[in-house]
Amino acid sequence: MVNQRKAYLYAMGAVLIWSTVASAFKISLRSLSPAHLLLYANLVSVLLLGIILLCRREFALALPKNRQELLRSAGLGILNPFLYYLILFKAFDLLPAQEAQPLNYTWAITLSILAIPLLKQKLSLREIFAILVSYSGVLVISTRGDLFGMNFSDPLGVALALGSTFAWALYWICNVRDSRPPLAGLFMNFLCALPLILIYCLFFTEMQRPDLNGLLGAAYIGCFEMGISFFLWLQALKYTASAARISSLIFISPFISLILIHFLVGEEILASTFYGLVLIVMGLVLQQFIRSGETS
Repeated sequence: MVNQRKAYLYAMGAVLIWSTVASAFKISLRSLSPAHLLLYANLVSVLLLGIILLCRREFALALPKNRQELLRSAGLGILNPFLYYLILFKAFDLLPAQEAQPLNYTWAITLSILAIPLLKQKLSLREIFAILVSYSGVLVISTRGDLFGMNFSDPLGVALALGSTFAWALYWICNVRDSRPPLAGLFMNFLCALPLILIYCLFFTEMQRPDLNGLLGAAYIGCFEMGISFFLWLQALKYTASAARISSLIFISPFISLILIHFLVGEEILASTFYGLVLIVMGLVLQQFIRSGETS
């Protein structure tokens, strides 16, 4: 049943949660390594998603019916949460939150680029222009406005932040063929990734006992970033008459995030970060406008 008021409420809930996660990442990484933050957050997310499925009486839908479905869950789990969040958390560990967050926001542009070879889609000249606008914003942020000097604030951190968008975009491209309900599929992907994350922590990191701040941060990220926000967004899509109406709300998130980063993390927001983010969002909005025009 269409209920646009409910759709906006659910969508704004998801957007507000997404606005907090950059600060939550940065604060949590003060106490935990990227791998251990992923381990604890993923564990919380699996428990939460499992409870939501049980309450909705949809848990049986998540269980794989055959070996092929199990392997699909394992493969998708490698992309998200394992690779995506491991790379993203490392990027946040190396970069200021105000830089890592906008760079990661270019995943929609990465999705358009990967769709060319993987989904046989084509880009128009206007879409290419929109992509260049967004990536000009990436350059402004990663060089802190020094475009001619091309001195990147942290080359590895920038590479990881952009690299995380490839893992995220690949996940959604591969997810196109998944016929399971989205919440059920996400639960199984996260559940299958849990042993892999644990093995990674045991063999490639030094196990550490998390302090209370680290555990609280991981719990917040697992509950909200990896769980509730996804549920809220699905509910918004369920009640809206047009996905485009609520999708535009996403563009509010990075600007709210900058305010929270300043007050919660204590970073002084650079002018280059703001201008670069404006360019990234302009490119994304332009791309969305072009596509909606082509499909209408």
